[in-house]
Order: sequence, then C-alpha cells, then structure tokens
Amino acid sequence: MDLERTTNRIVRQRNRSALLSKLFLEGPLTRQDLARFTGLSQPAVSNVVGDLIGAGLVVEAGAVESDGGRPSMMLRVAPRYALVAGVDVGETRIRVELFDLAMTMLASADYPLDAAGPEPATVVRHILAGLDAVTARAGAARSEILGVGIGVSGVVVQGGEALVHAQTLGWHGVPLERLIRAEVDLPVHIDNGAKTLGQAEMWFGAGRGSRHAVFALVGSGVGAAVVTNGVMYRGVSSSAGEWGHTTLVYDGRACRCGARGCLEAYVGAEGIIDRYREARRGHAVPGADEESQLNALIEAADRSATARRVLAETAGYLGAGVANLINLFNPERVVLGGWAGVALGAHLLPAIREAAAGQALHQPYEQATIELGQLGVDAVALGAATLPVARLLAAGGIRN
Repeated sequence: MDLERTTNRIVRQRNRSALLSKLFLEGPLTRQDLARFTGLSQPAVSNVVGDLIGAGLVVEAGAVESDGGRPSMMLRVAPRYALVAGVDVGETRIRVELFDLAMTMLASADYPLDAAGPEPATVVRHILAGLDAVTARAGAARSEILGVGIGVSGVVVQGGEALVHAQTLGWHGVPLERLIRAEVDLPVHIDNGAKTLGQAEMWFGAGRGSRHAVFALVGSGVGAAVVTNGVMYRGVSSSAGEWGHTTLVYDGRACRCGARGCLEAYVGAEGIIDRYREARRGHAVPGADEESQLNALIEAADRSATARRVLAETAGYLGAGVANLINLFNPERVVLGGWAGVALGAHLLPAIREAAAGQALHQPYEQATIELGQLGVDAVALGAATLPVARLLAAGGIRN
C-alpha cells in the first residue's frame, strides 16, 4: 500500500510538472491543448489543473471560441503567485532585477564595479542592496520572493553549496552561496552567467525551438553555454563552456587567466580596447569605462581607418571562434549575446558570419545559423531568475 501511494504521488507530481511547465513556457493554453501536447488523458488534465487552480498557481485567462459547443477556457500560470529575483554579477557592474512569473520585469537596480575586479564581500553587499531596492521599488514584500538566481563569471561548482572559481577575478573556491545565505533568508541558486544567458535565450529568445545550440557570451570576459538535445552540457564539474579560454593564437596575447593566445584576449571587451589602444600608438581610448570605450571604437569606425581595421580583425577573430564551436558541437544555432557581443554584432554580424564560413567545415556550417541574442543586456539576469522557476516547475509547483 505504501509503495502504491508513493507511486501515485510520483506520477501526480510528474503530471503537475509537465502541465505547469507547458503552461509556463507556451501558455495561455486550453485544457484540450494540454492534453494534446502532454499525451495525458482529458480527465487527468482536468484533475491536475483543478489542483493547480486551487493552489493559486494557475488562473483562467479568458475564453476562446470553439466550432460549436461551449467555448474553451484559456489557462496560464498566475503571474503574482510568486516573484523571482535575478542577479547578473558581471565584471563591470552588478544588475539586480525582480520579475513576476510572467517574467515581466517589475524593478531593477544597477551597481558599477571598479575595473580592478570586485571582492566577494563587495559583490554580496551590492546584491543585498539590490534586493532591498527592487522589492521597495516594486512595492513587494520579501516573503513574496520564491528565490534568488545569480549568474556569475567563472566556473560554478555545484554540490552541497555552490563554489565560484573565477580565475580572472582572483576568486578560488569562493563560497558565494554561503555568504549570501548568511544574510538572506531565501533560496539562492548560482550558475555561470553564460549558462543563465543560454537558459533565457532557450526559453524566451533566439534559442526557442532549437534542440542543439550554443550561446556565446561576449562581455569583459567570454564564455559559452552548450545545449545538446535540449539539455545544458556541463562536464564533470560544470566548467564546460569556457570558450574564452580556448587557444586562438599559440603564444599570442597575454590573457587575464595567465595563459597566452586565448580567444578572450582578442574578442573580450578588455582585449579589444587594448588592441585599439595599441593601434592608436598608446593613446588612451575615450570613455570612462569599458562599455563607453567599446562604443567609442564602434562610433569611430565611420571616420577612422584604424578603428575600422580593429573592428574587422575582431570580426575575424569572433568568426574563427564561432567556427570552432560549429566544428566541435555541430549546433543548429549559434547565438551571440552579452553586452559587448550585442554591440559588436549589431555592426559586424555579416562579417562574423563570413569569417566563420571561411574557417568552419562546410557541412556543419551549412546546418547552423549564426544569430544575435534577442534579450539584450538583461539576458543573464533574466536567465538567473529562471533558476528558482525551473526548480518550482520540476517540483510540480510544490515550494520547498
């Protein structure tokens, strides 16, 4: 009898998870849609939907006309059932955003960081301040927040608690999750920023509909998220995707990681700005920070042969890096994101595609498309906010 009850509970949770996930990602949908998409019987769908409505997780979203008979009622995940916070811990700034379960941003807060790289205590302080700021601006209570998701530079080793190894920041096994949990009585989920960007683009942006995709994040640093058959590839300790530290030029430019010739040393924002400074014979690049300096380079290309040459070289390096991704992973889609990737891609995407075509094997290149991310600079924080949502969906709406 206990085994039967346990089996029934597991089946019911799986059914709740399947229906809730479908509504979250593709709703509003009718009960008939849910039965067709999940393969569950109509009575099973009605029973589970009734439970979810009773729990406040699902609400009706209006009627849709049918071909005779009663109109069907559309259903959706209740936007204010809970709120989720997403944090983008970048190398130049920390962005904290608050969302409802329709993933509508309710409030945001930004905290610039020193160019030298942040100490863990500084990051924690900004995250805490950001959580206070966004809840106050949204008129929300802390108790409404389902959890906090954080996307951070570097390798995030999952286990009993998340440890961050960010070699370029001088972080070695930083217990960031423990440091935040000591100050916040909320579930905390931490992952690499490229992976949270990939999650966001898979669910809501340029990756929708694909099963095999690579999401390239180009900012101050460079990383990638690899999705194969719909699942994020992580490797042994979740360090898979350190694309920026693959070798582009043997014994080439010094990289912040300590090696030489890394892709990041050529196409990361810091590397691009350094190359532009060298091309200007050491003259400073205009701008107070990396973002303004990269924008100054892009704007100067209209009138400066030097700027045009640096951007053309950057497109070539990026194209070669993308070609490596295509040759290694045979994706159907490569998505270029990150604040620097979006800024560069808006001007250089055709040149990046041309360079990739010249370096990649013809057959896998012809199977792939190279696109810009659709979610802009908020993609990392948005993806981070989906971490507690994914946990809720997998649990069938049961809050832990």
